[in-house]
This record gives sequence, structure tokens and C-alpha cells, in this order.
Amino acid sequence: MGESSGSGTSSWRRAGFAGAAIGVLAAGAAAGVAVERLTVGRSVRQKARLALDATGPYGSLRGTSGRALTEDSTVLYYEVDEVEADTPPARRRRLFGRKEPAPVTVVFSHGYCLNQDSWHFQRAALRGLVRTVHWDQRSHGRSGHGVAQSGPGAVPVSIEQLGRDLKAVLDVAAPEGPLVLVGHSMGGMTMMALADQYPEFVRDRVVGAAFVGTSAGNLADVSYGLPLAGVNAVRRVLPGVLRALGSQAELVERGRRATADLFAGLIKKYSFSSKDVDPAVARFAERMIEATPIDVVAQFYPAFAEHDKAAALAVFAELPVLALAGDNDLVTPSSHTEAIAGLLRDAELVIVPDGGHLVMLEHPEAVTDRLADLLVRAGAVPGQGPATVRTDVRKS
Repeated sequence: MGESSGSGTSSWRRAGFAGAAIGVLAAGAAAGVAVERLTVGRSVRQKARLALDATGPYGSLRGTSGRALTEDSTVLYYEVDEVEADTPPARRRRLFGRKEPAPVTVVFSHGYCLNQDSWHFQRAALRGLVRTVHWDQRSHGRSGHGVAQSGPGAVPVSIEQLGRDLKAVLDVAAPEGPLVLVGHSMGGMTMMALADQYPEFVRDRVVGAAFVGTSAGNLADVSYGLPLAGVNAVRRVLPGVLRALGSQAELVERGRRATADLFAGLIKKYSFSSKDVDPAVARFAERMIEATPIDVVAQFYPAFAEHDKAAALAVFAELPVLALAGDNDLVTPSSHTEAIAGLLRDAELVIVPDGGHLVMLEHPEAVTDRLADLLVRAGAVPGQGPATVRTDVRKS
């Protein structure tokens, strides 16, 4: 009747440990760890995680929900936060001084293995002051699994597809008016794909763009902070291993849960740089990676090596642009952000000290401040000069 019990257990363990390891390596961009320096038993660590889940408000912000249908009938989930007339004047002054925001929609696109809640701090700061749209990429968050990636005729995910997905969301969530596009990691690549396929749309509607911890290409050359031998080994085996693990999703998910503690340090390394990250914030990031199934990790990973959208950045050349990254981003190194800024003459380049890949969670005030400046430069807030921002949203 097939494998013996002992052999089956051994296979389960191999798949489980491999699944956890590959899940971390492939999705390190999106992962964080909350329980740090805990060397006690698993049950205590689990209780600590549950306590952090209960105390952190991160990911709790909700707006008016909507759904967009893509060309392959995938249902994409989004939420809109509208401008509120009765927003306390003090909040508006903290963000924009005495200037009044003009009608504009700021659209946030999240990264690989994250969801729209990864913009929690920026959403909280802008909430009620500026119209915003937050959406979940296909197969992430509350959006449906990619239809084109399902069934016997499944096709690989491409960054081009994600660009078309963003257009589908914009068509229903922001059908008119000026837009400011904000994207982190895969979300920034999605914006580039939108510009590549719909250049006239971007020229007509987009008045500003922010690229946060992202890349226009050459991701196959990223070392992830590993020595050369380790990088070469990962590049050689990772695609095949991911395909195998993606075909055994249920088995691998059990393994990921069972071995999560073993990879906590590695997860944090690829998410944050600073040593004093709020444990509740880190646990929040960890929950997002936990919610991303291994088959989704496997489906998306190959698209990054093929991503090359440097030429598409020319569509943003006449716009105010923010190019921001953490100085110790091991997933999309800051040199990639510097390259984006180098191609865009009106780009403001910001490298955040002691910042990792999840810089918008690690240093939320720095990111929010620069986004407010971008809104002023884009004309979303009438007036000259940068806005002075002291957000009322804290890291801890």
C-alpha cells in the first residue's frame, strides 16, 4: 500500500523542514518575528505569540470594501478610506500644516507574501485626510487565488499580470481623478508593470509615485547577505524545490507550523535591521507570512528573476517620485532603489538608516513623512515646500 509508516514519517519531516526553510528564504521579504530571545519551551513561546496578537492593533484598520474582477476572473479585494469632513484640525495640521488636501486618491500596493495591512502606519496617518485605496494582490490577503494559476492549464504568475490586476482595481476603486501610486517591493514592480502596459493611463491620471524597497530588475544577482557559495546553492536548487513543495502544499504547511520556531531568527533578519523593533509589530509581520500558503510562495517566486522594468520607469520621468529604502535591506538592496532614482530626474532618494526590507513597519514615521512630502510635491496638498509631519501614530 506504498511507504511504510517510518518512511512516511521521515518524508513528512524532510518536507516539513524543507518547506519551512524555503518558505523563509523565498518570502523573507515579507516575514518578521515577534518572540525574540525566548529560549524556553514551545508552549511558552506560543502563549507569548498569542499575547502579542491580542495587544497589537496592527492590521485592525478597515475601510469600505469592494471587489474587482480581473481578465482571468480572479476576484481582487480592496478597501477605500474616504476623506472625512469632521477630521480634527490638529490631525490635519500634524501632517500637512495649514494646507488643505486637494482631491486625490493614494493607492497602496503591498509586497510578496504580505497584504494591504502592511501599510498600517501610513494608513492610520492619512486616514480621513486623503482618499486612499488599499488592495490585496492575487492569492494574497482577502483576494481570491489566481484563477490562471489554478487547474490543469495553470500558467505562472508574471509581474505583467500584476500590473493588469492593478489596472482592474483602479478602474473600479478610483475611476476618475488624480492618483498617487505607492508600492512596496512586489507592489513597486506592479506599478512598473502598469506603466509598461498602460503608459497613457499613467500619463493621464498619475500625479506622483513612491517606490519603497523595490527593484526595476537584476534580482537574480541579489546575494541576500549570504556568502557566494551559499547564494549559488540557493539559486541552483530553489526553483525546483519550490515546485516540489508547492505540489505538496498540505504536507508542507504542517511542517512549516511545526518548525516555525527554528527559523524565527532568520525570518527577522530578512525583515528588519534595527534591534529594537516592537515585538508586536514583528509578530504582526510574522502573521502575514504565516497566512501565505506555500503554493502561493512557489507560484510567485520565479517571476522576480524575470522582472525587468527599467525601461518602464521612463513613464514616471515627468512626475514627482519618491524612491525610498532601508540601508540594510537584504531582499531588495538599497542600490536597487538608488538605480531607480538615477533613472528619474525628479525622484527624491531616501535611504533610511538602520532600515530593513519592511521599512514602512520598522520606521513608519520616516516613511509617512516622505509620503506627505510627495503629496505636496504632486499637488495633492496645495502650497509650496515640503510638509512638516509629526504623525500621531507610534511604533510602540
